[in-house]
Amino acid sequence: MGMWASVDAMWDFPAEKRIFGAVLLFSWTVYLWETFLAQRQRRIYKTTTHVPPELEQIMDSDTFEKSRLYQLDKSTFSFWSGLYSVVESTFILLFGGIPYLWRLSGRFCGSAGFGPEYEITQSLVFLLLATLYSALTGLPWSIYNTFVIEEKHGFNHQTLEFFMKDTIKKFIVTQCILLPVSSLLLYIIKIGGDYFFIYAWLFTLVVSLVLVTIYADYIAPLFDKFTPLPEGKLKQEIEVMAKNIDFPLTKVYVVEGSKRSSHSNAYFYGFFKNKRIVLFDTLLEDYSVLNKDKQEEPGVEPRNDGEGDSEEIRAKVKNKKQGCKNEEVLAVLGHELGHWKLGHTIKNIIISQINSFLCFFLFAVLIGQRVLFAAFGFYDTQPTLIGLLIIFQFIFSPYNEVLSFCLTVLSRRFEFQADAFAKKLGMAKDLYSALIKLNKDNLGFPVSDWLFSTWHYSHPPLLERLQALKATKRD
Repeated sequence: MGMWASVDAMWDFPAEKRIFGAVLLFSWTVYLWETFLAQRQRRIYKTTTHVPPELEQIMDSDTFEKSRLYQLDKSTFSFWSGLYSVVESTFILLFGGIPYLWRLSGRFCGSAGFGPEYEITQSLVFLLLATLYSALTGLPWSIYNTFVIEEKHGFNHQTLEFFMKDTIKKFIVTQCILLPVSSLLLYIIKIGGDYFFIYAWLFTLVVSLVLVTIYADYIAPLFDKFTPLPEGKLKQEIEVMAKNIDFPLTKVYVVEGSKRSSHSNAYFYGFFKNKRIVLFDTLLEDYSVLNKDKQEEPGVEPRNDGEGDSEEIRAKVKNKKQGCKNEEVLAVLGHELGHWKLGHTIKNIIISQINSFLCFFLFAVLIGQRVLFAAFGFYDTQPTLIGLLIIFQFIFSPYNEVLSFCLTVLSRRFEFQADAFAKKLGMAKDLYSALIKLNKDNLGFPVSDWLFSTWHYSHPPLLERLQALKATKRD
């Protein structure tokens, strides 16, 4: 009876207190759930110290141990950074950090001659202060991750000076996009009337499409060097493959990702008949800095697309750490273009926009509830930006967790389908070897706890992908 009496008493609290308590309870529930999952996976890292029999043909013991230690370090970092994040957000909510920052931004505006009627101006100052605070508190964690963990395991290529300049540049570029877009969104909500949620959704749709269109051409080059892939066998084979599947390729770029990290990637972008492919230099065997260092060793001649090497030279360079051969790069691109051919890109955009519309509709329903503002310390004012923050970040949290899990499940399904598409192109054998190389290059640990991987992995575990490719590989 005592326990149930306590539960009944909780419902006697004012509505704003119940909402506030539910938000805090949910945030800690999510953290504890994530910690539980992480500990299950961490147990795998600690106990699986030898290459399992089913992996002996694709991974040597040295690489297996390196990946195990790397993932252990990442797991430890994730635990402490996650704990800090949930404690920080709890203190911010408990001690009224959000209303305090809003009042502080109001004082800044007042000192510049802008009164309370300039809500959008105050909102922009609030955003600037909030993002600045987030950047400063997150900086030590980012520095530790880059210069301790990534450095320790051989991935980091940045100097501290480069890192700091890059961080400042990212902050400035973010503000140049965030502040104008936010001001226009708030203005649309203010003047949109009863159907403002439709106009707000359409505005965010246009902004997202514009950003996707201009990102690689105008934003990404501010941080990385993009150069056209030189004429040669690889470029010709990429163009032939694109033509065969009716992919409207216009350009192929190589991005200098190696100046930051050894991690590799590839992607495509663009709309309609203007598609571009971007390859990280770390993905390409002939571009890898690590490989070039090895090739410049005395007595070792540079390779030419992997052709014409003597057995002696091959023996000297066989331990190269980075990148894929041309055939393997084509297989990776076959997988990526499979996402386009199978409509995964369009499906993701449609899902994203349906979700965005639903969220704006629910926001329109909830924005008039003063109790939501009171729950977070706003008793006398209901700023639109604060309403967006409260509803999208806190009230929608349970929905966002469920949606994230569903999208993770869908993503894994799409990955299998893209692998199957590459198989149909006759690339199963090369994709099989490319996946093994990429797993090695990125020190991915191939053994995972089933519950952890189900909740977190947007890509299927390596063994599952290889198993799906194995039959065709042997053909």
